[in-house]
Parts: sequence; structure tokens; C-alpha cells
Amino acid sequence: MAKKNIVVLDRDGVINEDSDAYVKSADEWQAIPGSIEAIVKLCNGGFRVFVATNQSGIGRGLFDKNTLQKMHDKMNHLVEDAGGKIERIFYCPHTPVDACDCRKPATGMLDELELYLDKSIDGTYFIGDSLSDMQLALSKNCQPLLVLTGKGSLTRNEADISANHIPMFTDLAAASDFILNDSDTTSCTVNS
Repeated sequence: MAKKNIVVLDRDGVINEDSDAYVKSADEWQAIPGSIEAIVKLCNGGFRVFVATNQSGIGRGLFDKNTLQKMHDKMNHLVEDAGGKIERIFYCPHTPVDACDCRKPATGMLDELELYLDKSIDGTYFIGDSLSDMQLALSKNCQPLLVLTGKGSLTRNEADISANHIPMFTDLAAASDFILNDSDTTSCTVNS
């Protein structure tokens, strides 16, 4: 059971609608219904929210870092306008052939998060929709939660999911409710 007041979220398929053709612009970035409100509830429940996302569209030449920043600005503004905060976004711009140490399921983004926090994220929640999200969470000793949005309905059938007894939820809103009900966190500590 996770006890720390940190939640790490994947982006595409968890916070926003995913696309097999990649989300390539701020206009194409569309929040999944209820996801923004779920992030706000986590923040109001005393959790620090972070995002860790593979963005190989950069490495594939489909969009650039400036365009990615516009997508993240849109996401952040929606969350902030609703009363929450995503404290920091970590992303991997590489393609699978780059063999980097940050593309999920490699641990680079979460290693960077630990450096940022100056502490281990062992035992924190990690919400994702893909097998690589779940593998990353398990390799860093986080509590993985699978949402069935995005690629989650396909991921749920992977042997690793049942073998590791990974909890499954309809969407980020349901996963967030589980975290809030499972948590001892009693104070609101949204960091600016």
C-alpha cells in the first residue's frame, strides 16, 4: 500500500485522449472527461502530482519541443484553472531504437524525479494505461494502478498485470478516488 503523498501519472491515455497517430499539437490534446477534476481532487487531498510521459513524436519528427511545451501549457492551465497543480512533467523525447535510459519502462524519468525530490519514490502511486507504465512502476517499487482508458483495455490482458495483481480502474477519476480513500494523507500540501 502506497503511503507517500506523491502520485505519478502517465499522460496520453490517462490524462488526455491517446491517438495511434500521436497527439501532435495543443489543439489535438484533449482531456479525458473527469481527468482534470481527478488531478485537482488529488491535489486537494494533499498529494503532489507529477507526470512521466514517453513523447517519441519528437524523436520521430512529428512535432518539436516547443509544440510539446504548448500541449503541456494547455494541460497545466486546465488543471490550475480548476484549482490544482501538476508540480513537474518529465518526458522522454526518444524513439524505441534510441536505447535511452529514460523511455519507459527504463527508469530514467523516475530517477530524475527522485533527484528533484531528493528522496526515494518507493511506495508511491503510479497511474498508467500501458504495460511499460506498469513495468516501470514495479521496477521502482511504486504501486501501479492501471486505467482502462487509452491502451488500458488492451493492457489489462497482459500476463504481467494479473501476475502482479495490479489494480484496474475505469479511468483516472476512479483511480484517484481509490487513492484518496486508501490514503492516510490528511493535510493539503499543494506546492507552488
